[in-house]
Amino acid sequence: MQDFPLYFQLGWQHILDWQGYDHILFVIVLCGMYTISDWKKVLILVTAFTIGHSITLALSIFKIISVNTPLIEFLIPVTILITAVSNIISKRQKPKGQNFKYSMALFFGLIHGLGFSNYLKSLLGKSGNITAELFAFNIGLEFGQLLIVVVVLIISFIMLWIVKIKRWDYNFFLSSAIFGISFVMAAERLAGLIS
Repeated sequence: MQDFPLYFQLGWQHILDWQGYDHILFVIVLCGMYTISDWKKVLILVTAFTIGHSITLALSIFKIISVNTPLIEFLIPVTILITAVSNIISKRQKPKGQNFKYSMALFFGLIHGLGFSNYLKSLLGKSGNITAELFAFNIGLEFGQLLIVVVVLIISFIMLWIVKIKRWDYNFFLSSAIFGISFVMAAERLAGLIS
């Protein structure tokens, strides 16, 4: 566990890296339609996403599954697109719809975990203590995600309660903007996948 601080730091730095902003966009669009009063729902969503990416990250690191990197890099913005569309078309949160969102976050976490695995594999090299380093990296990723969630909920609070923007208008603007960015990202990666 002597490398725990190093891999913990690498985990949160990886998710907060603006060069890999696709994961940041996903966490923003995943919890952007919620407010601070919805913290329990947000916690379940982020936990579902974490469970998903932890599973595939471990399966990939232990070489149980192999990763088609260009395909995964294309699927990551597709998960952002789908989440943004889901936010836009669900004008009101319904209790049944919430369980679907949790399942979607878990499933999309599986895809994102495969994306994280390429980075972690390059760091581990021929390391002998993969389990401890994987655990530390995962905890670091979770810490980074929680930082993003806190910032998003604070911005939502400011926009909804101080600036007084209607919740639907704010959700529509945020989800539409992220949809546009992820659409361009998916198109670029699809072109790379096909060529």
